[in-house]
Amino acid sequence: MTKSSGTKVVHQKAKETERGLGWGREGEEAEVSFFPSCSWKSLFSTCFQVSCILVTSHIFHILLKPLGQPGPFAQLLAGVVVGPTLLSRISKVKDFFIQASSAEYYMFFSFLCRMLFMFSIGLETDIPYLKRNIRVVSIVAGGGSILACIFSGPLMWLLIKVFNVSQHRFTFYLLIFTVLANSASPVVLRMIAETKSDTADIGRLAIYASLLNEMSCVVIVSMLTAFTASQRFKGAVVVVFVTVAVIFLNKYLSLFFNKRNRHNRFVTNSEIFIIMFLLTSVSVFLENTGYTSITCCFLVGLMFPRECKTYRTLLHKLTYAVNTFILPVYFGYAGFQFDISNIFNKLTICLTVIMILLCTGTRVVGTLAACYYLKIPRNESLVLSLLLNMKGNFDLIIINTPPVPGKLWEEDIHDLFVSVVVLNTLITAPMVAILLNRDDCFSHHPTTLEILNPESELRVLACVYIPRHVSGHVSLFSALSGCQTAPIKPYLMHLVELPKKRKSKLMYHQLEDGDQYSDEEDYGGNDVVEISDALDSFISETKILVHQSKIVSSLQTIDQDVCEGAKDLRVSIIFLPFHKHQRIDGKMENSMEEIRTINHKVIRDAPCSIGIFIDRIHTGFQQPHGSPSVQNVATFFFCGPDDREALACSKRMLMHSQVNLTVFRFVQANSSMHNSWINNASHKDEEVIVAISSAGAENEIDNAFVDTFYNRYVAQGKASLIEKH
Repeated sequence: MTKSSGTKVVHQKAKETERGLGWGREGEEAEVSFFPSCSWKSLFSTCFQVSCILVTSHIFHILLKPLGQPGPFAQLLAGVVVGPTLLSRISKVKDFFIQASSAEYYMFFSFLCRMLFMFSIGLETDIPYLKRNIRVVSIVAGGGSILACIFSGPLMWLLIKVFNVSQHRFTFYLLIFTVLANSASPVVLRMIAETKSDTADIGRLAIYASLLNEMSCVVIVSMLTAFTASQRFKGAVVVVFVTVAVIFLNKYLSLFFNKRNRHNRFVTNSEIFIIMFLLTSVSVFLENTGYTSITCCFLVGLMFPRECKTYRTLLHKLTYAVNTFILPVYFGYAGFQFDISNIFNKLTICLTVIMILLCTGTRVVGTLAACYYLKIPRNESLVLSLLLNMKGNFDLIIINTPPVPGKLWEEDIHDLFVSVVVLNTLITAPMVAILLNRDDCFSHHPTTLEILNPESELRVLACVYIPRHVSGHVSLFSALSGCQTAPIKPYLMHLVELPKKRKSKLMYHQLEDGDQYSDEEDYGGNDVVEISDALDSFISETKILVHQSKIVSSLQTIDQDVCEGAKDLRVSIIFLPFHKHQRIDGKMENSMEEIRTINHKVIRDAPCSIGIFIDRIHTGFQQPHGSPSVQNVATFFFCGPDDREALACSKRMLMHSQVNLTVFRFVQANSSMHNSWINNASHKDEEVIVAISSAGAENEIDNAFVDTFYNRYVAQGKASLIEKH
């Protein structure tokens, strides 16, 4: 919510626009509207510059990805190469790229990119995880910020002496504090996502710690600035009111759009345009009132209703565009502002090194201290501290923000801080990539429910082929999420057979609207809509958010996609549908023999436990949420790790108030336990069901596991245990 640089700025000559944003320090003050005036030459130059940054960033990403370097590093490096550091030093390129009239277009493109990716980040935020771990996330985020607040004072004194800053010292302190304390959440998020660590605990902790850190910096700077002037305080109240109004308006709009598209998987493009137009209008209003729209866009995305088609459509439309086009351009512009020739003197080099060391030192030391307090392992703490040292979002906004309207920071101060932000990220990103690729803390390890803490998050993947499979799996999700202290993160994967290519005799212009495109979204037919509707109803009724995905592959290789998906999502168990289904007369009929083959392959290669779910529809297990009757669940325990895994899964179910669990344990008939059990007169009439032979260490593990279950659940009346000899 800090004051944006999109109101009144000072235009300069083309020479002074080399910093990439086209903003000057001297010259005549001019009135600049937020929307750029029409200058076709400047517009063409800006669009061509965007294209060059985009192409160069993708080339660097292709070259550096085999070396383990992430996308943000390649995109920032592309901006440096295209900018005045390298290519724009050529006089013709410089005259074409860097024009004084391009400043408005730079601001506008930067604003659009920032608005879209902050809204997208808000949509993707895992609110239940943030609620459960808010204490841990706050401590990690605040560790480095506290040290940054302390060291900002001495650094400000040094820079005041060097640059002779006599006015706006409080604003200057906020600038230094932001550069030292801020963590660029978009950079951290893309670093984690590209290494497929966004599902790991330490990866999610890094993402939400950076988000909380950046939002805290925005709020702190905004509040301190607002309280220094009465007009700014009134503007802050207006900002809060407008943000809350948009959040509530989106809630009703999403419900209205859902009803209009009851029989479709997605809402229409015109309805998405209405939501984005509303967001853009509010963001423009906030920027013109003197506050950045970062917090507003993030909060609007964060509070957007999850249980609806509108949410699914927004994610589908924004995710690809943000990751492929918007963020590369935004990171590229950050690198474009850097000019290495500005630090080619001893004083600037010394100050740059000092500030980079302070940025890294305060963040690393503070985060390591916070992790030591939270008892996080050292290797994970080091990776976490370096991830939170990423710069390049809100700090750049503050650097380009005028302390007073019409006058920006001196050129030397601006160039110093831009150099620190860009170089700090360029140095830290490769170090983090090396640690992420070499360290085992982010890699996936095979997990079992047996060793999983019953109160920790359970990640479940359910696979379905047709809509008939959905009802049973969502009932299973409902049973496994009966306790708030034992959260569940369910994923539902729709497996679709890749159809053979169809040849059409129609000309291109004779095809119906939409048939010109061969998109993966067309695969699955009406099954996709029915599955989405069933999930929407379940989410709306139970408030359990199910993450839906779809795999289109041949039946010969679809098992590999399932195993890779389970590995990326770090699930603890996969539930597969049975190859037979129950008919009306109660008999089982073989519906798809291919499912049986796929199940065998997944069981052989899966990185986690597997459960085959036999759905008996109306006569079988029903959804516990909202059901007036209690669901009776029986678990048969014979021996071995598979039965221990089944019992561990049953422990999750018994936490639901509408589930009654009974465990039947079959023990060896000739054991000493059986002799004492038979001598008891009350058990002489019991029928011997089956004899199980188990001995040695495996039997001891089984006994210890059952004893633990008995003491924790059976003794407290939460479950029943019956032994059969």
